[in-house]
Amino acid sequence: MENYMGNRTFAYFLALSLFGEKGRHISTVLLSILIVFLLSSVLFISSSLHSVIENALREEPDLVVQRVEAGRLVNLPLKWEEEILSIRGVSKVTPRIWGRYFTGVKGKSFLVIAVDFLDENSHKTLEKLIGETELKTFLDGRHMIVGYAVMEWMKSHFYKEYYNFIGRDGEIKKMKISKVLPKEDNALFADTIIMGIESAREIFGISEDEATDLILDIPNDAERDFIADKISSLHYDIRTISKKESRAAYDRMFNFKGGFFLSLFCVVLLAFVLILYQRYSQVYSREKRQIGIFRALGWSMGDVLKLKFLETLGVVTGSYIIGVSIAYIYVYILGAPLLKNIFMGNGNLDMELILPPVLDFSALSSIFLLYALPFIAAVLIPVWRISVSDPKEAML
Repeated sequence: MENYMGNRTFAYFLALSLFGEKGRHISTVLLSILIVFLLSSVLFISSSLHSVIENALREEPDLVVQRVEAGRLVNLPLKWEEEILSIRGVSKVTPRIWGRYFTGVKGKSFLVIAVDFLDENSHKTLEKLIGETELKTFLDGRHMIVGYAVMEWMKSHFYKEYYNFIGRDGEIKKMKISKVLPKEDNALFADTIIMGIESAREIFGISEDEATDLILDIPNDAERDFIADKISSLHYDIRTISKKESRAAYDRMFNFKGGFFLSLFCVVLLAFVLILYQRYSQVYSREKRQIGIFRALGWSMGDVLKLKFLETLGVVTGSYIIGVSIAYIYVYILGAPLLKNIFMGNGNLDMELILPPVLDFSALSSIFLLYALPFIAAVLIPVWRISVSDPKEAML
């Protein structure tokens, strides 16, 4: 019975510490929620963007071959196709037109990707993007697939069913919109247009024996670096781009800048130091007398430490859950306004990137431990020092 009453008394004081003195915890809780919210938001956004990048890289060519003269890209001759295809390990070489078409309206541009849809191997490189669209619609050279950001821009300029391209020769090339890529699954292709290679040749003024690049299929991952080096040795003006380099390009596109993370980390660290200092000061200034009274009433040092540990753990856990929950709503329901733009940088067209929910539980656990352990230590260390002192001195 005595143990039962003791447990009830302990639970009463624990509840009183947590809920009876809300003013003592409110500033600490609010600042803690802000810290967890910022860290969790950054974690959610970066995890989702990495997921988007990884999904996009699955559709990227194993290797891209380009031609460079005087530090700028130029068209390459199609005769290189046979040379590269003769290299052991290369299973397929596809000519491609890849370039930006500038609209002349405030520097806005579209990324045009074009292959030969008459060649079965060529259109397989875009098979997932094309989906169920009938290939015969591209054979007349007057149809195209556009990203959702392209479609929005065209609608704002009164192009709803077609768009008039102006070719290198000044002639107008009218292209009909046959499909719009949905934003949910094609975030990285929002400003992209897919068309037949002959249409792209007319628009960019590229001859039939040239292409902007060649995309390669190399089934064996282990051979890709070796094959890239071998291809680079064929001609002095050849440049190769691997998936690894494509990943770096996507990282730059999403503006993963170390300076931003460093600034955010410094802000969070400063806020966290303020919390610890505030909590440490509270123990000495406000709770020293309370701890002295507990000790005078017969509470053991272990009881006092247990009470303060559970009290602090309740504050930390509650703040963490609320902070993570708000971050989840902010990122995945509200779309992370402002913060997402910092990651993505300034886009060419107005793009609404939909972040797929990604929960990295190991990272979330690390955030909790890095946040909770110093916080709890900042409370228990002064509590222990007060508990081992004379109760009369603590009550003064």
